[in-house]
Amino acid sequence: MKRNTIVVACCIAATLALSSCGSKKGTSQGVSLAAPTEMEVLTRTSPVERMTIAQTEDFTSTLLPYKKSFITPQMSLRIDKINVEVGDHVKEGQVVAELDRNQYNQSAVQLKNTKQTLERMRSVYEAGGVSQSQIDELETSVTVLEETVANLKRSIELKAPFSGIITGRYNEVGDLFAMAGNADGGMGMFQIMQIDKLKAIVALSEQYYPQVYKGMKVMVKADVYPDKEFPATVSIVYPSINATTRTFNVELVIPNKEEILRPGMFGRATFNMGERSSLTVEDVSIQKQMGVNDRYVYVIKDDVAERRVVTLGRQVGNRVEVLSGVNEGEQVAVTALSKLKNGSKVKVVE
Repeated sequence: MKRNTIVVACCIAATLALSSCGSKKGTSQGVSLAAPTEMEVLTRTSPVERMTIAQTEDFTSTLLPYKKSFITPQMSLRIDKINVEVGDHVKEGQVVAELDRNQYNQSAVQLKNTKQTLERMRSVYEAGGVSQSQIDELETSVTVLEETVANLKRSIELKAPFSGIITGRYNEVGDLFAMAGNADGGMGMFQIMQIDKLKAIVALSEQYYPQVYKGMKVMVKADVYPDKEFPATVSIVYPSINATTRTFNVELVIPNKEEILRPGMFGRATFNMGERSSLTVEDVSIQKQMGVNDRYVYVIKDDVAERRVVTLGRQVGNRVEVLSGVNEGEQVAVTALSKLKNGSKVKVVE
């Protein structure tokens, strides 16, 4: 009897336990869980603004001397004296070297004697002692000798063709000058350059041809003087377009009285092609898509972020020109950009 009572008690306990488990399981399955609410992203915005932007374009070039020439005798003569060295400044017409005078002296004496003979023969001609043809022959001889003496004088006194600086000397005293090429690819005893102003030949894209004109002002910078700008002027606009590169050449003249710029330096010329009214955004609002070159911004409208791909133009201070993708007056996010995605809910803070 006692044993039966114990068995009954155990059965009741097991039944109660199973009932309790079933009740809890049912309760758990019957209650539906609420979906989590999306968190609003706190961000600050900046308006899309219209600005007038200068359309400046930079082009590179090598600076050139305004003038360059080789000083060359007209004939092969021995060098008697050299008056200048590389780096010396010379004036136009200054004698830079003197050559052997023997041939000049002989020709000068011959000219003098021929002139004296001509004067005597004219007196004889007036007396009827010689013919007109003899007088004409002597006059021709005088003319030829005068030209010869003048050429020899130009050769024995080698003069600077313009004011400038000597940039090359290729002979020594005692050399017999020969009409042969020198180390700088020219033919002459000296090389001279005018560098108190320089020039540069710049190749521009054909799209700018209507906007460039003679007398146009340009700013030039040299890499060796990063903090200096040098004003320049367009002196020549070449009249043809290169069919291969689709560019045209422009010659600039750059004043250089202090001669701090030198031929051969690398220069950058900035052309102002005018102004245009463009939309701009703060540069911090622009994002770059990983793996591609696309740029985008988040436009905030009705507290929702919309991702817009944009085409960019020039940087102007802390703002960037936007050629397409946004409209004037729209608000773009400038903070918390890493937390935003297309369709994110946002709360704009001041």
